[in-house]
Amino acid sequence: MKDQFLIRKIVFLAVIASISACMQVFKDAFIYWQDGLLAEFWRLWTAHWVHVGWMHYFLNIAAFICLPFIFPRVSIWHFTALLLLLPPLISLSFYWFLPDIEAYAGLSGVLHGTYAAVACVHLMYKRERNFAAFVLLLILAKLVWENTAGSMDTAQLIGSPVLVEAHLLGVIWGIVLAGVYLAGSYFIQNE
Repeated sequence: MKDQFLIRKIVFLAVIASISACMQVFKDAFIYWQDGLLAEFWRLWTAHWVHVGWMHYFLNIAAFICLPFIFPRVSIWHFTALLLLLPPLISLSFYWFLPDIEAYAGLSGVLHGTYAAVACVHLMYKRERNFAAFVLLLILAKLVWENTAGSMDTAQLIGSPVLVEAHLLGVIWGIVLAGVYLAGSYFIQNE
């Protein structure tokens, strides 16, 4: 049973990475463009699955592939829910609260949100609590570093400025979604 779960995770990750790579070929049709975003609503999701270049793609996909192995309790269903909910939440936050952001491409905001959400939920498991707290501390330290010292090395590596607002929004929405999930789980268990 455990082998089947592992195989399903690997297939899931391979499918998502492949779809993202295919979208990368036609990235102009999928990136976030603030003008006309609501008329081309698919960009609410797809902007987070295309990247400014292949190096950017490989870095994000590597971090994406690591998550279910770092937190093995994450089910494909929960992972999918986060991957469906976080992109439009981040995109709509850009649209409504950060209208100066005209274009965006990349998975890093969703990655930050997914890691934060999964770590928050894993705080509830006694055996994983210390590791989950450590991951949340690393995320917080990264956010502080990016918003004070900057991320020029990463920008040089991917060939584009890093939109640290996406990382912050991803973490905020990830924590919100984790809170909703935990509250829902609590109410279901106590009925």
